Amino acid sequence: QVQLVESGGGLVQPGGSLRLSCAASGIFFGRYTMGWYRQAPGKERDLVGLISSLGATNYADSVKGRFTISRDNAKKTVYLQMNSLKPEDTAVYLCNAASTATNRNYWGQGTQVTVSS
Repeated sequence: QVQLVESGGGLVQPGGSLRLSCAASGIFFGRYTMGWYRQAPGKERDLVGLISSLGATNYADSVKGRFTISRDNAKKTVYLQMNSLKPEDTAVYLCNAASTATNRNYWGQGTQVTVSS
């Protein structure tokens, strides 16, 4: 059974930081590209950033220079470090695992991030 479990969300003031974690089980973690997405109320789900199995990253323009994705293959966990948070970063953040080799795609349940004073 595949599970992706996000944690670390919460309420933070503008300019603050949060670190999200996504713990995976039931997959060969090292072979998956891991992604963070976010969805605000009434809006579509948007890509935040990706990290390949080899550690290559890319980010949405809106978060470049503020957010950093990393992964620990031994712990089967991917992280999203979010700095200089803005109110427009408020959303549910979801973890994704994707394998082009097997064409499989999995989602976590999401964690709420609210940026407000």
